[in-house]
Amino acid sequence: MLQRQAVPTANGNAARQAAPVSRPNLGARPVAPARSGQVAGRSSGSNARRGAATVVCSLSRRAEDVHAVTKLPKPAPRSTLRMGLPSKGRMAEDTLQLLKDSALSVYKPNPRQYVAAIPQIPGLEVWFQRASDVVRKLRLGDIDLGIVGYDMFTELADGDPDLVVVHEALGFGHCHLALGVPSVGRFAAVENLEQLRDMDWTAEQPLRVVTGYHNIAQRFFSDAGFSHVALLAADGALEAAPAMGCADIILDLVSTGVTLKENNLREIEGGRIVESQGVLVANRRSLLERPGLLAIVRELLERFDAHLKAEQFYSVIANMRGESPEAVSTLLLQDEGLRGLQGPTVSPVYTLGTGPDSATAAQHGFYACVICVPKKRLYASVKTLQRLGGSGVLVQPMTYIFDEEPERWHKLLAALGTDEPAARAAGLLGAAPDAAAAAAAAAGNGGRAAAAVRR
Repeated sequence: MLQRQAVPTANGNAARQAAPVSRPNLGARPVAPARSGQVAGRSSGSNARRGAATVVCSLSRRAEDVHAVTKLPKPAPRSTLRMGLPSKGRMAEDTLQLLKDSALSVYKPNPRQYVAAIPQIPGLEVWFQRASDVVRKLRLGDIDLGIVGYDMFTELADGDPDLVVVHEALGFGHCHLALGVPSVGRFAAVENLEQLRDMDWTAEQPLRVVTGYHNIAQRFFSDAGFSHVALLAADGALEAAPAMGCADIILDLVSTGVTLKENNLREIEGGRIVESQGVLVANRRSLLERPGLLAIVRELLERFDAHLKAEQFYSVIANMRGESPEAVSTLLLQDEGLRGLQGPTVSPVYTLGTGPDSATAAQHGFYACVICVPKKRLYASVKTLQRLGGSGVLVQPMTYIFDEEPERWHKLLAALGTDEPAARAAGLLGAAPDAAAAAAAAAGNGGRAAAAVRR
């Protein structure tokens, strides 16, 4: 049975010692917690002041916060489209860098404002939020798109069918969610998940796991067949909990593993739970109901994929001797590392002749070969070119590689149960609404400045 450690109440007493944890049935979608003023059973005098607030529904990760579940309220009416971005930390920096690398500039005239614009995509508001709130607001329909870490999305989306992963690999924020088990003491001989599960855990002495990912932890330990687990909450420095004696193991994000090692913790076989990096996610209803949003999503996919694909290659140009373009191409195609994306581009190189008319007569004896070479194989490919007679090898970075159609675009349409003609007929691929006036109302002078920049 999964349990959760007691949480002290306002008067300092524990609410309970160890209460069973059951994941709340949120129905189709969970709703926001009631505000502090919404108090059930309010009585007069001091009893009214001590009345407990009833949470109508909660997007919190803590199951004990949910006492009753009702239907989600509809989001406030709006004519603009919104994308949520992380407001702080490395994830925020990497997100802005991805947009910049994709030729999308975020215009935020006042650093204290939370709303911004992307001049290259009129009609789209950008709202800076905590990463966790990006997911929450997506579920509520207050924003339409968002960029977050997959770990945060998995934890807070909690299987919500109204949320869709549009792009699952944005290429930054790489880490994984894993168990951290002590390297000493009773856990010194534990090498895999089965050995951890088979230790003498009981209802009175369950496996104590400190984590900030309670939804993921509940699913993981249930699927792994653990019978007695107590999930403990902490806001940071989880690695210290086992050494302090307040937890047995941790479940947290791991990047390099250095922090685990420095705190006498280690990963075990089978304890790696979720691979994470930045992802682009969207609200399904918004995609199907807000005109222009699908067109923006398609543009984002094309820009992101063109940049991310180009990051993997160099453009290599070399002069080669040969009898004909076909002969040179045949020579290059024999080596897998010189085949490029679809094959080499071969064209003649013209030079001045050596005869009496050399000042005016152009001759060619070389061919210029242009190929895309994976960055990891650059040096080996250059040496192969030289061995085949290549000279004057030039290496250039690539900015974008645009394919005919993004594969993820067709997967998204299939996941939405539609296709491009149907979406176009429904007006979903039409021009996005002009958000200049709405952005000005939302952001004040900053919004008007952004609208002026777009003009």
